[in-house]
Amino acid sequence: MLSQESLAAIDAEVAKYPADQKQSAVMGALRIAQGEKGWLKPELIEYVAHYLDMPPIAAYEVATFYNMYDTRPVGRHKITLCTNLPCLLRGAGELGEHLKKKLGIGFGETTEDGRYTLKEGECMGACGDAPMCLHNNHTMHTQLTPETVDVLLDELK
Repeated sequence: MLSQESLAAIDAEVAKYPADQKQSAVMGALRIAQGEKGWLKPELIEYVAHYLDMPPIAAYEVATFYNMYDTRPVGRHKITLCTNLPCLLRGAGELGEHLKKKLGIGFGETTEDGRYTLKEGECMGACGDAPMCLHNNHTMHTQLTPETVDVLLDELK
């Protein structure tokens, strides 16, 4: 179900832990699997769990708890807007409404063309630079305004 390259990357994650603690690599393994397949369908989560010799429900718990994992298909550009208190106090609520209007979707939805998915996120540790969003789990954009959000969306087209 996963390429040899992804399995080798998971093995490298597993090697970071004691031999009897393979399941400790579950977060890294799920990240690698999602990177290859785009999202974590149930069969993929189960595959990762079996590969790590852990109960599938334990892998499901991780995949559904953290917002960086996608258990449904997402657009090419997943925008996760922090809606925790510091970001809200600095305008994230208004930015969320701006993004919804601009993209024509709500949180947890994907545009019809499959280009954008909009998600709400918990604190991502950039409170001093609030409000912020994360693009595809890797690129942080801080001190956002409606204007900078518009520039970002134009750049992602």
